[in-house]
Amino acid sequence: MSEPRQRRRSDRSHPPVEAVAPEIPTVVIVGRPNVGKSTLFNRLTGARRAITHDLPGVTRDRVIGEASRPGGGTVAVVDTGGFEADTEAVIPVQVRRQALAAVATAHVAILLVDGAAGLTPGDEELAAALRRTGTPAVLAVNKADRRDARLGFGEFTALGFETVVLSAEHGHGLDELWERLEAVLPPPVEQGPAAPELAIAIVGRPNVGKSSLLNAVLGEERVIVSDVPGTTRDSVDTVVRWGDRTLRLIDTAGIRRKGRTDRGPEVLAVVMARRAVERAHVCLLLLDAAEGVTAQDAHVAGLINDAGRAAVVVVNKADLLDIGDPDRRRTLEGQILERFKFLKGTPVLFVSALERRGLDRILPAAAAVGDGFFLRVGTGELNRVLHAAWERQPPPGGRRPARLYYATQLSGGPPRFMLFWSGGELHFSYLRYLENALREAFPLAGVPIRFIMRGKRERSA
Repeated sequence: MSEPRQRRRSDRSHPPVEAVAPEIPTVVIVGRPNVGKSTLFNRLTGARRAITHDLPGVTRDRVIGEASRPGGGTVAVVDTGGFEADTEAVIPVQVRRQALAAVATAHVAILLVDGAAGLTPGDEELAAALRRTGTPAVLAVNKADRRDARLGFGEFTALGFETVVLSAEHGHGLDELWERLEAVLPPPVEQGPAAPELAIAIVGRPNVGKSSLLNAVLGEERVIVSDVPGTTRDSVDTVVRWGDRTLRLIDTAGIRRKGRTDRGPEVLAVVMARRAVERAHVCLLLLDAAEGVTAQDAHVAGLINDAGRAAVVVVNKADLLDIGDPDRRRTLEGQILERFKFLKGTPVLFVSALERRGLDRILPAAAAVGDGFFLRVGTGELNRVLHAAWERQPPPGGRRPARLYYATQLSGGPPRFMLFWSGGELHFSYLRYLENALREAFPLAGVPIRFIMRGKRERSA
């Protein structure tokens, strides 16, 4: 039966989700569009986590990484979207709000300006907004590799901040930037071992509600939401405490097939989303209840399977299923199980981010699947289950029957098992049979299983 339709009902049983403030000092980079913020972010963190492109306005959400301090220790570095003060368009307004929210919680801000373009009214308005926050700031004049930027940096001193000249692209001037930052940052503290995290990526095709779902789970506007497909471009990490666990929730851009992806930032966004799948432990595959299972959904599911990541299927906009055919939910679930056979035993949840329905089941399901992802099975139990399955239904063979000698687990994340046996090559359908036997015996629903076969000749499956 369908649930009664209610408007914006809150999940009172939803476990508390608490954002984790970085235990290390935070440096936020702000500036107008296309002044080089993401390039500086990548330079400081030493990793290509933020998308860089010649088009303005590529970065929209807050992207967080870590940078090593010259004197030891680390800082959290936050990249923000381009600050546009002269427009009230929906996305620029939300970008401004996100940028100022990041500044309010930072230890120091880097106001990055384009030295080649000279001082602009937008720079002056952002500088005034920074002063109102009370957060210490360092003014960094970028593009010092260009002569006009080196000669004209003096006009920026009128903004009243400590000023350095640098080139984010070439890495020039970073030593002086660090000197200015260290003057206001707290001294480094010795960090203990990092607590283990469960990384959960929210993935799917464009405009299925990934960012809306993340905001609904967090109970705050952490990422920008818009009806325009492709609003999210960078992969955005949010670390939270949930009960006694630390979760890293990763919002990603919509994934399309290569042939259906435009050039420029959209291509880079899809690349970053695929990288997010690879660094996650569990993927929440988000579908649109109104549109059902599409070929693009199957493509994204295949990426999850190929990456060897655990999965939970989350059908968003389930409030739309309450209208019309009451059997639509059962029909849709059947389609999911049929189209995603390779995601064997994957939990299927029906939720509504808009009406906050079903949200209380998402993190428990992801945590359970994550436990299975790292599960270690005792050798005795493993052999008992596999030998019983083998004897119950031996593999079809030739003149000499195949024999299973021994099995052992090589690793978790995902679980990999080595089987020592004799006989001809096993058909993939028989390996699927052994997988099902393990899933019935151990909590491995939604978890990929890998077999390595070792016999007279090495075979890999």
